Amino acid sequence: MKKVLVVILVAFIIIQFFPIDKTNPPPTPGMDFLKIKKTPDNIAKTIRISCYDCHSNETKYPWYADISPASWFVKNHINEGRKHLNFSTFAVYEPQRQLRKLEESIEMIEKKEMPLESYYLGHQDAKLTDDQRADLIQYFKKIKEDTERGIMFNK
Repeated sequence: MKKVLVVILVAFIIIQFFPIDKTNPPPTPGMDFLKIKKTPDNIAKTIRISCYDCHSNETKYPWYADISPASWFVKNHINEGRKHLNFSTFAVYEPQRQLRKLEESIEMIEKKEMPLESYYLGHQDAKLTDDQRADLIQYFKKIKEDTERGIMFNK
């Protein structure tokens, strides 16, 4: 038993020498969702607190992102989040893709699938109230309608 614990401890120490890259891509204000959609301050604050760590290039890494293997989980989660929706580069999405991302966001918020429960462990402030959920859903629906009108107008 003692040998197993020593091996685990040594392995834990060794993996600390393989940190994740916590460099965020450079900011792109002209492509950021909050800027291009002129998001009201109260909604923007909610989106920044509850969504931006995983769904933007403005990730604020928590303290446990310095400890492997937790850091690997965090980095993977961020990479997956950015892959599915990146608010920092929203303007580069084609209008149809923007619509899909807005629909997915509405659905995930309605079903309480976002933010993830696991995210709340280190980010209690990211927990959405029912009113915040309703505000986000209403806002995303409005942006979706505006985008649809823009597509129809450009045809």
